[in-house]
Amino acid sequence: MGQNGAGKSTIFKLIKGELKPTKGNVFITNNASIATASQMIAKQDLHLTVEEYFAKAFREIPGNIKSQISKVMNAVNLTTPIDRKVGDLSGGQQARILLAFALIQNPDILLLDEPTNNLDKAGIDHLIEFLVMYDKTVIVISHDADFLNCFTEGVIYLDVFTKKTEIYVGDYYSVVEEINKRIEREIKKNAQLEKEIRDNKEKVNFFANKGGKMRKLASKLKEEVAELEENKVDVRREDKTIREFEIPAQEIVGNIVTIKSVKVIKNHEPQIQEVDIVLRQKDRLLISGPNGVGKSTLLRSLVNGTSEGAVIMPGTRVGYYSQDFSTLDYDQTVFDSLKSVLIGEVNIQDMRSVAAGLLVTGELMGLKISQLSEGQKALLSFARLVLMQPGLLVLDEPTNHINFRHIPVIAEAINNYNGALILISHMPEFVKKIKFNHELDLGRF
Repeated sequence: MGQNGAGKSTIFKLIKGELKPTKGNVFITNNASIATASQMIAKQDLHLTVEEYFAKAFREIPGNIKSQISKVMNAVNLTTPIDRKVGDLSGGQQARILLAFALIQNPDILLLDEPTNNLDKAGIDHLIEFLVMYDKTVIVISHDADFLNCFTEGVIYLDVFTKKTEIYVGDYYSVVEEINKRIEREIKKNAQLEKEIRDNKEKVNFFANKGGKMRKLASKLKEEVAELEENKVDVRREDKTIREFEIPAQEIVGNIVTIKSVKVIKNHEPQIQEVDIVLRQKDRLLISGPNGVGKSTLLRSLVNGTSEGAVIMPGTRVGYYSQDFSTLDYDQTVFDSLKSVLIGEVNIQDMRSVAAGLLVTGELMGLKISQLSEGQKALLSFARLVLMQPGLLVLDEPTNHINFRHIPVIAEAINNYNGALILISHMPEFVKKIKFNHELDLGRF
């Protein structure tokens, strides 16, 4: 556990030996083998077939690789031809492939980095069942509280303020409760010490003006005050939450989006289905359906202008949040990325203020986007959407990688947005916070 940017993924890199510690040591007992299910498939691997991708897990490709692939694909509840390109798979299918890639290595220690991102409910349930039965060591990074509570037996908390780790035993919710009780105890203890310090200071002021023994007493009380000050504990500060924000909408009149047909994937084959959806200002469309049915592909083709059955009105500014951050240029600095989307009268000072409210603070501005954690990339994407002032918001799994404390704030900003909105999300509690007047369930065709 820990805030975006606290160093969770960095600890995984230290365990795997991809990074060397500048202080301290990492010990792996008995040469235990380690495999990671990463958050996202690397861009350079998207052109590989499923079989070629799995082959990268081995120094020497085993003769029975096809049967091994079949076994791990079955374990993660995924069926897809192994000659299919990894980049053609949906976000949910890619999430399953990432887990299967780790499993095919049969590791002693399995590292999972945000494994529920992009998974639908069936996928998350299957993953929980697998992890409960898994008889080896699992270390998981996740912001999904309900998921964590199903199988964890301990928590390592990374404190972004003190730069220290805290270790707790128990499932997720009991750990959160223990942390809250500890904070209460610390606040209470500090309040008692504060009262003693105040009382002693008053006595010091009173006795210091007297002569002889009284002055000695004042000096002794002064030492006690200093000791009491030292005994005050640093109350653990809770993770910072992003400030409330709004996404301004471009003033635009007319049919912003017209969808006459959609491509649905059934048994790995595309089928064209006729629909009749028109979105004007303040209209909201929820697109639902199981992993692999074609939801993200629909959004991509709409935004890219390659969809045969759906069009966006010319002149519409489109704010597209892609689940794989394909709208971000990883070689750009954070500052340049924000500056590139500025509209109208917004100046650099306003830009910095918007970014800071979303925890994209001054020390991140000079970094390349490739140096950010996935959570920081997600918050940067929201800052860009605010600065763009779009007429149409297209959001594909916008809660992925986001600290759960931020999610209610983001839901409120989206719900208050006055332009047209299209959303894909597998998080029911997030979807409930947003009012929709259109729904397109691709699973019903």
